[in-house]
Amino acid sequence: MQFAAALLIAFTGGCLFSLIRLPIPWLLGPMAALLIASRFKNVQLIWPVSIRNAGLIIVGYSIGISFTKSSLADMINHLPSMLILTSLIVLVCVCSAFAMSKYSGIDYPTSLTSSIPGGLSQIVVFAEEMKEIDITTVTFFHVIRVIMVVFLVPLFIFSPIFSSEGTISSTRIMDPVIPRWSDLYPLIFLFAVICFLAAVIGKKIKLPAPYFLSPVIAAAAMGLLGLHGPPLPPSLLDLSQFMVGGYIGLLLKPEQLDHKGKTLFLALMNGLILIGATMFFSFLLAQHYDLSPITGFLSLAPGGMDQMGLIAQEVHADVSTVTSYQLFRMAFIYAAVPPLLRLVLKVSIRKRGKNQNGKLHD
Repeated sequence: MQFAAALLIAFTGGCLFSLIRLPIPWLLGPMAALLIASRFKNVQLIWPVSIRNAGLIIVGYSIGISFTKSSLADMINHLPSMLILTSLIVLVCVCSAFAMSKYSGIDYPTSLTSSIPGGLSQIVVFAEEMKEIDITTVTFFHVIRVIMVVFLVPLFIFSPIFSSEGTISSTRIMDPVIPRWSDLYPLIFLFAVICFLAAVIGKKIKLPAPYFLSPVIAAAAMGLLGLHGPPLPPSLLDLSQFMVGGYIGLLLKPEQLDHKGKTLFLALMNGLILIGATMFFSFLLAQHYDLSPITGFLSLAPGGMDQMGLIAQEVHADVSTVTSYQLFRMAFIYAAVPPLLRLVLKVSIRKRGKNQNGKLHD
């Protein structure tokens, strides 16, 4: 009954967010609905972790099949600039997190995790695995950033900063082909088994966020070997977001969020700093490779790869370049950030231990 009630509430939230056209409605809708419902003391809800894990496997597969030989070739050509610019963006996040930690009193590991521009559900998974990190603060910061990116990036793209190019169009060149459920069979069964086994192996070898990262690696490897997985229909992607969003909604504890007004201000400032930094770096990228400013900005913008790719289609930007940079940033962050966070946590715990020992001696 508790799970059935949670499903109904989450579904209602997703429908409502879809009706009012809010960003990523089937992730944020269930999250918001269950967050509100769980505040009532007489309401007991559950969301099995196995449901979340299944959702992450679906998301991981959908991202993994995006890695093609063509996108890999583009990555190799632009690899130096990808590495430098992504490192600079991460450095901006590191510095911003340090300043935010000093100003707000939020511990540095939580502040850093809140600032890194990774995917919302994936970063929350990383935060959940590292027990020292305040998952409520991390989720709050990333939800604010997602909303800012989804609303601000299109505004910037259609603003005078970029519109002088004369290439912007509010209509698409062509409607994208939408994958259908019938296109999945029979190959999807093979990939389902491969991704599930990859997740199990990833869990055993202690890969970070194994239910997400292992399917990404497995699906990408199969594609590069010549066996391409079928693209997923939008309804299945919505379902995967629903499965993850419901879990996150019950994970959040807003009553544990200190200084709510101050935290909102910090989240907004953090998002603006990140968007401003990527805009600056995008002009350097556009000049170096003779790209359009729009292509440069969308390549580095801290939004979802699918959202940035869709906007790139709308404004006639170079979609393959945008996708390649977004793929590299995502891969770089998921490969480099977990070890960095573990190092920061170790240093933080060590410092805390020394401070406590010093107080005991005093």
